[in-house]
Amino acid sequence: MTVDTSPGTEDDQDPPATAVPVSETAAVDAAVQAAETVLTRRFGSPIGLVEPEALPGSGPATVVRARIAASPFGLPRTLVIKHYPDAPPRGVADPFAQEAVSYQLFTALPAEDRMCPELLAHDGPLRVLVIDDLGRAPTLWDKLRGPDARPAERALLSWARSLGRLHATTAGREADFEALLRRLGGFAPDEDTTPAVACARLPTLLEEALGVGTPDDVRAYAEQVRESSASSPFRAFSPVDLSPDNNLVTSGGLHFLDFERGVVRNALVDAAHLRVPFATCDDARALPTGMSEAMIAAWKAEVSGVWPALADNEVLSAHLLDHQMLLVWVATWAALGGSSAGISQHRAAALVAWWQDLGTYAERGGKDAVAAHARAVSAALDDRFGPGLELPLYPAFR
Repeated sequence: MTVDTSPGTEDDQDPPATAVPVSETAAVDAAVQAAETVLTRRFGSPIGLVEPEALPGSGPATVVRARIAASPFGLPRTLVIKHYPDAPPRGVADPFAQEAVSYQLFTALPAEDRMCPELLAHDGPLRVLVIDDLGRAPTLWDKLRGPDARPAERALLSWARSLGRLHATTAGREADFEALLRRLGGFAPDEDTTPAVACARLPTLLEEALGVGTPDDVRAYAEQVRESSASSPFRAFSPVDLSPDNNLVTSGGLHFLDFERGVVRNALVDAAHLRVPFATCDDARALPTGMSEAMIAAWKAEVSGVWPALADNEVLSAHLLDHQMLLVWVATWAALGGSSAGISQHRAAALVAWWQDLGTYAERGGKDAVAAHARAVSAALDDRFGPGLELPLYPAFR
């Protein structure tokens, strides 16, 4: 979903994200009623909400912006409601609980360390969150598809720096996160098994779809990386969904949204997206030369105080290579795991570029077998879906 933030600097003057027209549907009414109830309980006096505006979203929540009719408590003029009417089946992770706990975790931090809207009220039985409405401002995606490279560069660096700060401020908070989850009746999701499945199945897919074998030492390296990733000491909170439309560029810096999948996990899984930007997005595109390195430097500056080992460039590069490889393997397995004929040329071009980059970084890191395999896969993907595939830059950098 997309929630807008307030305009302030010159970077915030893009057209606001398009909202769904106001509609008095049962879902919107239910969200507003739940919000009024929890706000009244929270502040001890009736608080009415008017002019509800449904906001777009792809998750299970009904998302509404509403104006406070009158309040003596100094609340913001407008706020955003996220209502999760349906509880998940027993044993399935609850996106409401994960999002509520994520906001609780950040709302407890000092304002300067809070990289998301403030949680104003929430209620477990009602399954509703009420958060600060930061107004209307562009997303990171808006900047990347805009007409000017400089605002896009600043937004990317702000995103990387904020991601590092998010990790640094939540390192060592896993026990707090899990305790808050239990209080809401949720539970910490099991470690993501997707990398294990990808490591086990991708070699066969590469052989069948592309005719490329995976050497035993490359398979062993991938499995070793997967195992060590799950037991990494570099654990911190992650929004998991790092799509650029879930990151808002405001006068006060970048803000993260949508914590429906928020967990504590290996922070280097997130950091790998600095080398393979927005790999989970269907419309992922290329960044200009040197941009990833600048983003990594911005992230590193924030986390090295908490994790001194990552201040060493060689150590950090080795960790990033490991998780870059995992991310590329997972993305390729996801693409080839269905009907390979259904892969768009754009997605195929992204895979070609990511495998090429993996080969370059692996060679720099002394992983010659990984580099050779990556180049073979890249060439085979281009032959299969091209030839001559090239991943276009984001519009701001053309």
